[in-house]
Amino acid sequence: MNILICPVCKNELFFENKTAKCKNNHCFDLAKEGYVNLLSAHKSGENTGDNKEMAKSRHDFLEKGFYSPLASAVGDCIEKYTADGDSVLDICCGEGYYTSYLTKKYDRDFYGFDLSKNMVRLAAKRRCGAKFFVANIASIPVKSSSVKLAFHLFAPFHSSEFSRILCDDGVIVTAIPGREHLFGLKKVLYDKPYHNDEKAPETENLELTDKIRVKSTIELDSKQDIKALFQMTPYYYHTPSEGMNRLDMLESLSTEIEFVLLVYKKP
Repeated sequence: MNILICPVCKNELFFENKTAKCKNNHCFDLAKEGYVNLLSAHKSGENTGDNKEMAKSRHDFLEKGFYSPLASAVGDCIEKYTADGDSVLDICCGEGYYTSYLTKKYDRDFYGFDLSKNMVRLAAKRRCGAKFFVANIASIPVKSSSVKLAFHLFAPFHSSEFSRILCDDGVIVTAIPGREHLFGLKKVLYDKPYHNDEKAPETENLELTDKIRVKSTIELDSKQDIKALFQMTPYYYHTPSEGMNRLDMLESLSTEIEFVLLVYKKP
């Protein structure tokens, strides 16, 4: 079942000859990689989010399996809350690592989207069987009540929109940083490293039903991997120069990773 809708008139999209169109003849061409851009015409997504270099860096880092414990935990949720053929949506999918990981393990109808065309282009190149598209999280071009499980890892939380797209018995799985997440990296960057507060997103539209903690340690043995991890974090945008200098000197890094998966459903 196709769950995508036209971002202009909200009618169902149909796919014909490398084009997605609705009954009102609004048309959206599929890129050569296979994804479709469902942003409004004046917002291409080309220069939004990570640039091509950062997108490739993130792709290469994740492919080494450093965050596979998180992917595995999302998979456990898919196994618990969905059945074969159900619709699963990767919200803010990035370069598609998690969806690609999960399509190899579960027979579901996978979709993924991101605001960054650079990211979605890399996701689509994976050819993992999922349908990828460029879209805005605040107005997701997906049918109401059509998603059995959505997962949402480190991105803004739009509870009203998430509630709209979920089936009545559907769930959304969101990840927040655990208390110790990347503390080893923080000890390099900051004179006084801090622990994360594990504050759950505020929502009136969804009910928190479960918390799952995922914790491990990763060993980075190259400057390239250390730089890629750093670029994936919010610290990249507000780290003092002294911390940047200390990071640049590192040849290896050991750091904790810790995630808290929060499972929400409609009340």
